[in-house]
Amino acid sequence: MNFLAHFSLSCGTEERLVGNFLADFLQKREQKTLPDAYQYGIELHHAIDNFTDQHPVIQQGIKRLRDQHHKYAPVVHDILLDYILADQWEVYFPEESLTRFTLRMYRILEKHLFIMPERLQKWVPEMIADDWLPAYGTLEGLAYTFDRMKRRVSIPEHLDGAVDSLHTFYSEMTEEFGVFYPEIQAHIQSMCA
Repeated sequence: MNFLAHFSLSCGTEERLVGNFLADFLQKREQKTLPDAYQYGIELHHAIDNFTDQHPVIQQGIKRLRDQHHKYAPVVHDILLDYILADQWEVYFPEESLTRFTLRMYRILEKHLFIMPERLQKWVPEMIADDWLPAYGTLEGLAYTFDRMKRRVSIPEHLDGAVDSLHTFYSEMTEEFGVFYPEIQAHIQSMCA
């Protein structure tokens, strides 16, 4: 799961949401310096990742992408799932539009910038200015995301055609997401109670 999905599955306090966000960016030693309220969010993040990685429909989707995207198939799959979540947002969250949700997430991140390392204090405002979260729900946003990723990976050509993969497998991925997402929502809600 990528940023949008992780935010959508955050529950409880703002600190938990921010910890969930920070989990992918901080080394273990950095994570341990955070107050407990943020640590719970890091634990939530890992629970989301573990549930996702072990889910049969997720494994099936990644396997489908392996021939084209090789070792990057899981990352491509995660980002494409954010596209599907954004595309079907009102199915899962009819009470809050994607626009309102993203603005709320950005406000929370800005409010908690003080807890983030300096590199993130510079990067998060750029993410907000570029409006990344709803961009995952557009083909242009996906293309931009994969182009950005190509600059950071060792075999960038394995990301070629990632947006085409969405077109090719959209119906299968949408059906699998419809099975998976309610299950992970229920799983995470049981942790948040």
